[in-house]
Amino acid sequence: MAGNWLTEAAAAYNSESIESKDVYPAHVLMPLNVLSTILEWTFQSLPDEILVGMDADTSLPHPDGVEEALQGADFEDGLFSGQGFILGTPHLVNRGDSYSVHHVPEEWMDGLFDESRGVRGGRFSFWLHTHPNAPAIPSGADAESAQWSEGCDMILGVRYSPEGVLPWLDGVEGERRALVPAEEGRPVLGRAVTGHLIHGLELIAFHRRGFGINVILTDSSGVPIGWN
Repeated sequence: MAGNWLTEAAAAYNSESIESKDVYPAHVLMPLNVLSTILEWTFQSLPDEILVGMDADTSLPHPDGVEEALQGADFEDGLFSGQGFILGTPHLVNRGDSYSVHHVPEEWMDGLFDESRGVRGGRFSFWLHTHPNAPAIPSGADAESAQWSEGCDMILGVRYSPEGVLPWLDGVEGERRALVPAEEGRPVLGRAVTGHLIHGLELIAFHRRGFGINVILTDSSGVPIGWN
């Protein structure tokens, strides 16, 4: 369902990310085709949450000029596994409610570190899960699950209608990062295969120690969308 609006939204999102770089000690580069794939899974699964696993692609380091431009005043190297490399192929690991989605199915377990890596004893360093009709702000359960993430965790908030038994949950404290085109009112980004109208998205990343990680949406080579 993702279309031209996603490129426009990514450019606006990146503009805010670059302006705010001094707030973050590190950043992660996500190719737009990776996000587009995740959005398709998200829209096909509503109103359920999904859990997506990713690793950094160690064959694709951040481009030198991009890396230098994104480092803020408090930049710190070596904060997490895969730092400095572009995110690789996403994998749909689980689908369910907010209580079950963090538990990785047995077929995704690596069989070696299961007990020491908590409910997400799987093979991935980076994790993204969705918040249907809720802002992309970590819950207590999210923070607990992130303690075993070697990379960082990401949350994709999705606002849609009809809301059903899950009305949009607002008034949650935390840093909000909208991923929508520059439109007034309540835009309709598209219709999911489930029949839901998609009105807005939010995307954030955070480290297991609790601080935010700056997200930059890029092309396949790591150049930010809208980069001038």
